[in-house]
Amino acid sequence: MTAPSGIVVLTDRRQTTRPLAEVVAAAVAGGVRWVVLREKDLPRAERAALAADLRPILAETGGTLIVAGPDPLDGDAVHLPAAGPYPPPLLGLVGRSCHDPTELARLSTEDYVTLSPVYPSRTKPGYGPPLTPDGLAALIEASPVPVLALGGIETPDRVRRCVEAGAAGVAVLGAIMRAEDPTEVAATLRDAYLTCPTGRGRPQPSTLATGAQR
Repeated sequence: MTAPSGIVVLTDRRQTTRPLAEVVAAAVAGGVRWVVLREKDLPRAERAALAADLRPILAETGGTLIVAGPDPLDGDAVHLPAAGPYPPPLLGLVGRSCHDPTELARLSTEDYVTLSPVYPSRTKPGYGPPLTPDGLAALIEASPVPVLALGGIETPDRVRRCVEAGAAGVAVLGAIMRAEDPTEVAATLRDAYLTCPTGRGRPQPSTLATGAQR
């Protein structure tokens, strides 16, 4: 399964003003093809039902739902925290959150990572310190797999700076979840990604399907 790139949306229903499925559908209409379902506070049955609602929305455009945590909720794609589990489960697509060289060095068969926070985040105020684009670029050089930049990426300029640092894409939460018009915001960020010249170390499409040792 190809690793995520472009604009990747992370969900948080507590920040939306309408049902999460409507927000995801609006983001997909704006060009998003990758969504990470978080909502970890929900019981498994409710999360699984939500995943079942979101998958068809993405499938209509060839998109993919990734589930945060080791349980794929009847799917085949997960995004794991830095703390574990190790080794990662054997699934079609496995990502992991990383923040420093030590965490990157633990990777084995993961297909991609997020690196965060690149900028100060309104979703997690005080979380950091921010990597900044220069710090992001240094960690990307050390990563054996494609990288998604995460944290405070709410403007086209920040999307471009992350891509120029070598990111294969950017992961966005608040900018989409809090938006009055998620379609417009998603399209604006996606256009910034698509029109950015190939950045330093940015993986080309032919390299995005390979994992660390897969």
